[in-house]
Formats: sequence, C-alpha cells, structure tokens
Amino acid sequence: MSTEAWTRAHEKTKVMKAELPLAELKQARYFSQEQLASELQVKQPAMAKIEKKADMYTSTLRRFIEG
Repeated sequence: MSTEAWTRAHEKTKVMKAELPLAELKQARYFSQEQLASELQVKQPAMAKIEKKADMYTSTLRRFIEG
C-alpha cells in the first residue's frame, strides 16, 4: 500500500471511529463496560446509562468530557 493510500485509509478510519455509537466502539475495542467506565473514571452503572442514550456517539462523548 502506498503512503498516500495508507494515509487516506487511516484518516477515514479515524472519522468512522468518531461517528460510531459508543456501545459499538466499546465492542470494536474489546472493552467491557467496567473497563470503559474505569478509563472514563465513572462507575459501571453510569456507563450503562451513557450507552443507552440513543444519541451518544463518541464525538458527543468527547465534547461532554472536554466540557
């Protein structure tokens, strides 16, 4: 794969990950709710509530955390 093709693929992957619903990203990264909760420094029940929100995408979560 050329450097240019690799760069395009890498950028597209970043965009796709940013648009994944949180539950799908967690599954894609092989994280449990407990592991993700630990990374975000919240308790597992809070993680479950976050995942159940229909509009919770990683980009939304990022803005939430940064705020």
